Amino acid sequence: MTKYFRVLLLTAILSTSSQQVLAIDSQTLPDVDEGVVSINTIDPYKRVGYTIGDVIEREVTLTINAPYKLIETSLPIVGYEKRYRGKVIGIELKNIEHSKKEHKDGTTHHIKLAYQVFTNSVVAKNVALGPEYLNLINTNNKKQLVKYRIPSLDIAVSPLSIFGQVKVENNMSQFLEPLLIKDDQERKGLNVAIGVLVLSLLALLYIFGKHAWLPRMGGTFARAYRTIKKLPNNEASLKKAISAVHLSFNQTAKMSVFNDNLDEFLKNNPNFSHIKYEISQFFGLSRQVYFEPNAQHSVGNNPIQWLLKFTKQCRDCERGLIPTTNKTGV
Repeated sequence: MTKYFRVLLLTAILSTSSQQVLAIDSQTLPDVDEGVVSINTIDPYKRVGYTIGDVIEREVTLTINAPYKLIETSLPIVGYEKRYRGKVIGIELKNIEHSKKEHKDGTTHHIKLAYQVFTNSVVAKNVALGPEYLNLINTNNKKQLVKYRIPSLDIAVSPLSIFGQVKVENNMSQFLEPLLIKDDQERKGLNVAIGVLVLSLLALLYIFGKHAWLPRMGGTFARAYRTIKKLPNNEASLKKAISAVHLSFNQTAKMSVFNDNLDEFLKNNPNFSHIKYEISQFFGLSRQVYFEPNAQHSVGNNPIQWLLKFTKQCRDCERGLIPTTNKTGV
């Protein structure tokens, strides 16, 4: 019984000694040698504008080279309020997550810290997260304890309401992004305007385009228009032009079209009904050139130019567009 009591007493003494070693004030320990610990932090992008109740998260990745190891009891304690020069600054460690991965040359620790703000002031004030001190032990020399300091992070805590008059230009923090005016509405309007402009340009290209690769641009009257546009202004060209227009009418109607069956043509091709008068003028011009020199057509003294405009009107009808009429001739 006495032997058992001695064992318990010795265990208690060793346990107490171990706790005393681990409870040593980190700031009184010497710093770890340079190169033993490497650190990488992921800090919040926002550095200003925190108010009471906000949670600030910070991730720290430490790689500790052998033979040193982290004394995990020296990790920050949840609920501990941060102090500056002995005074509570109103920031508390709300949560800590710790994981580690051992490898041949040492150990990598991933520490995720979540701080919560419990302070408020009538003006914005600077505070700091940290520094945090971690204890390391040399596994080759159990008596060698050192500390490593996780750098602090400077932030600014803002009041819930403004006290007095504030001039923004005199209170700009270097951590604050430029104040930008939201332009969502303007961007939306600009996109709509660009869309309308693109559609308008496409419509103009379709109306005035001369290229056959566009949809419905390779019609018979479009080809006749391009042919007439290249002809010189003489008698022979006039006959070629009239022949080209006759061919276009016949190909469109799939039959021969003249004045006597014009109504049937317009019934089957209602797009051309807008220029019924001009079509009658054309047949009058054709009759004068080929059959009756005294026939009336009222197309003016420059029939080639009139035919060019008339063919363009027919081309518009062919494309489903409403052409402009010219009952007075050219």
